[in-house]
Amino acid sequence: MSIATFYLIEPNSVADSEQGFRDYVCYLVRHFTKQGARIYLNTKDKQHSDIWDDYLFQLDGADFIAHNLTGEGPRQGTSVEIGSGSTQLNRSRNIVINLAEDNTNFAGIVSQVVDFVPCDEKAKHVARERYKIYRQAGYQMQTISIAELNK
Repeated sequence: MSIATFYLIEPNSVADSEQGFRDYVCYLVRHFTKQGARIYLNTKDKQHSDIWDDYLFQLDGADFIAHNLTGEGPRQGTSVEIGSGSTQLNRSRNIVINLAEDNTNFAGIVSQVVDFVPCDEKAKHVARERYKIYRQAGYQMQTISIAELNK
């Protein structure tokens, strides 16, 4: 069964800042790759992909996450591929971590989607629309509060 998990970013939680959110996404990426997952980090555009690429390259030691941008790296790619909805999703990916606001063209293709509900009301509304799309694509829906996970 396909699952879509929405992580609720609570006010003043660990992920309620740009750096905290990046750190939390990296935590999730490490968690899933340790389980053998092949992840697609879906960004809003090429510039956003490049920002994530640069950020992940700056991690060192045990924090480093092997990754590649779509179309770069080894033939089958690393366990983490970064791209935007305008690129072709590699079908070998089984988890999409969605960092884009309005791109859900992968719904129904992968077995697991990770998405986020920010604190901002406008962003919450957009997240609700993505929730509906995943549900209509047949995903089993679940929500998890990041604040609860970090207590």
